[in-house]
Amino acid sequence: MGMTMTQKILAAHAGLPSVEAGQLIEADLDLVLGNDITSPVAIHEMDKFKSDKVFDKDKIALVMDHFIPNKDIKSAEHCKCVREFACRHDITNYFDVGEMGIEHALLPEKGLTVAGDAIIGADSHTCTYGALGAFSTGVGSTDMAAGMATGKAWFKVPSAIKFNLVGKPSKWVSGKDVILHIIGMIGVDGALYKSMEFTGEGVKNLSMDDRFTIANMAIEAGGKNGIFPVDELTEAYMKEHSTRPYKIYEADPDAVYDAEYTIDLSALKPTVAFPHLPENTKTIDEITEEVKIDQSVIGSCTNGRIEDLRCAAEILKGRKVKKGVRCIVIPATQKIYLQAMREGLLEIFIEAGAVVSTPTCGPCLGGYMGILAAGERCISTTNRNFVGRMGHVDSEVYLASPAVAAASAVTGKISAPEELGL
Repeated sequence: MGMTMTQKILAAHAGLPSVEAGQLIEADLDLVLGNDITSPVAIHEMDKFKSDKVFDKDKIALVMDHFIPNKDIKSAEHCKCVREFACRHDITNYFDVGEMGIEHALLPEKGLTVAGDAIIGADSHTCTYGALGAFSTGVGSTDMAAGMATGKAWFKVPSAIKFNLVGKPSKWVSGKDVILHIIGMIGVDGALYKSMEFTGEGVKNLSMDDRFTIANMAIEAGGKNGIFPVDELTEAYMKEHSTRPYKIYEADPDAVYDAEYTIDLSALKPTVAFPHLPENTKTIDEITEEVKIDQSVIGSCTNGRIEDLRCAAEILKGRKVKKGVRCIVIPATQKIYLQAMREGLLEIFIEAGAVVSTPTCGPCLGGYMGILAAGERCISTTNRNFVGRMGHVDSEVYLASPAVAAASAVTGKISAPEELGL
């Protein structure tokens, strides 16, 4: 019986000739990730089992990004805990104020994730690195602790769903619309503990930023991971950003899938997920009522990359954020921030009446830099819109692409770029 891409990577890291869905394995890890919220818990767990060393100081990444720069005393204490741990163990890849970024944008940019890797992270959106043909998945802080100490993790080998992508998306349709369409189609538990494997001739029409966005939100369909095949675009990205060797795995022709779907990218339209689940989707032309907004957030590990900022700037250039609307733009890394500055994007945002933040997860998890009050609505390029996700339990979050978030900031209601004559 053939294996999927994910199963081949897991078999290789478990030292086995083959694996099958449901099998329990112990796999070697190429990278263990933690942030300023999850790492302190893992560090305290390591203290409990009296582990005084890490398995490999070069294969651990600690990224201070959720409440950075520190928003309060508690977040400062968390960061101090991680900073001291990183210093004590001489962790190579420790990223703090001034050199940090949102973890899932930062690690590929730094070349720490490549095709064929097996990666765990104490953050659910660790599945982002599947865009590069890696197996990466989120775990709890206890598993992170064990991973840092031993370099290994237990997995139940996931079965898979195949998404055959065909066609080419239209002007204002991006990777965010692709994944929102899929989640709307299969539901937030439609891929529960399964590998979401994306393939087909349409993949070539998706940029790396599109693929990072799609893989990032695999968890929002319940997926164990999302993964893309490695093509020339992937290899070019890895060669630009990394010096690490990589290994390409391809699914066997007779690989078994629980289900297969064909997605025609040319037929997709800008899509919005209404409160309070990512599956509650409507295409822009299905929204018949006027949905006024108080805030627009453009950023996060899902949509804070340079293509996202360019898209938003194209819409905001020469226009103004509607009075009464707060528009917050958050570049995902320092490098992206600098590139946006050099391209004149930040000037466009500021002249439009938006604010630009240092890289941070910030408002995505209701941390800071954009908390909602009762009754307020936000359209956001983030990845979750659960009750109270961005602030008060009586607030609402609508998930959308940077194009829709920027257009909505101008009109003051959920809008497509076409409504601005674009």
